[in-house]
Amino acid sequence: MKKILILGGYGYTGKLLAKHLLAQTDFEIIISGRNLEKAQAFAAKMDDPRLKALRVDAADPNSLRPALQNVNLCLVAAPVTSLDPERVVRACLEAKVDYLDVQYSTAKIALLNSLAVEIKKRNLCFVTEAGYHPGLPSALIRYAASKMDSVESAVTAGYLNMGGNLPYTEAVDELMEGFKDYQAQVFKNGAWTKPKSWDMRKFDFGPELGKRTCYSMFFEELRDLPEMYPSLKNTGFYISGSNFITDALITPIVMIGLKLAPKRGIRPLGKLMWWGMMNLSKPPYLVALKVEAKGKLNGEQVQVNARCGHEDGYELTAIPVVAFLIQYEKIRCPGLHLMGHLAEPHQLFKDMQSMGVKFIEE
Repeated sequence: MKKILILGGYGYTGKLLAKHLLAQTDFEIIISGRNLEKAQAFAAKMDDPRLKALRVDAADPNSLRPALQNVNLCLVAAPVTSLDPERVVRACLEAKVDYLDVQYSTAKIALLNSLAVEIKKRNLCFVTEAGYHPGLPSALIRYAASKMDSVESAVTAGYLNMGGNLPYTEAVDELMEGFKDYQAQVFKNGAWTKPKSWDMRKFDFGPELGKRTCYSMFFEELRDLPEMYPSLKNTGFYISGSNFITDALITPIVMIGLKLAPKRGIRPLGKLMWWGMMNLSKPPYLVALKVEAKGKLNGEQVQVNARCGHEDGYELTAIPVVAFLIQYEKIRCPGLHLMGHLAEPHQLFKDMQSMGVKFIEE
């Protein structure tokens, strides 16, 4: 039986990870964070003997090191803004514990890349960029590519409309951090465009959502795809707008504000963005991701379109991670990996469906 320590386990995403892990696996789960009462309250609510609560201050080695004893995997659900990623990563290396995070951070990626040789030398498996996006775009592309002899074009697009009563969490702070280092390059006609160059195109998200204008956004998981698929000439990720006021007014304010106040502006600008998304958007409330791929099969030109979606964006972050962990023992490989590159995509989406994600191949 595997034992997983979830850092930030009583946060919104952490709770969903624990819930699905308990339902889908026989793993033992340790819910951890700085507030023991919150961890205990959630463990009591779940009422499962496999779930334990533990106070862990990720910034304190004397707290983190003992928490990693007899643990197989450290699952980092706490936003990068609330902990020291280097301290956690190095603690996992020292304790010889596998690592997985759901954080979006260019600084974290740089840190992990600098330690990639040591990770592999210690026979550990470190997985990063797990969740909805990043996480699923490259998995969707690999799913589509597996249905062809050669793939020539594979572009992905996300639709994010989470209006309603979803709470503001530190994950939104992390999203704001991402805006500070926003890159928009895509792989077009066999070459990457410039990091700050924008590309725009329309995607059809199906009868419920229709066609949406989407804007390019770069994730690290896209970088190696042209090398993985030498026939690939076009790939990238695009994100749709939320609503007119948020897109045309609030987003530019946020981008400018983060340049003027990169630290102090995170929380107030994040709350402004969240207010616009929660209060100005109209139904249907849905988070979706699709791939449009073209290539050849048996000498004939073919096209593969597939999309997945869920009403709750936090669920669509947690569910892919749990689906990945279901197959983890079979695919585990020493070294540093991106979730979308290591996961077996067909089984991943099959298991996501069993947990409530809609998956449609067009």
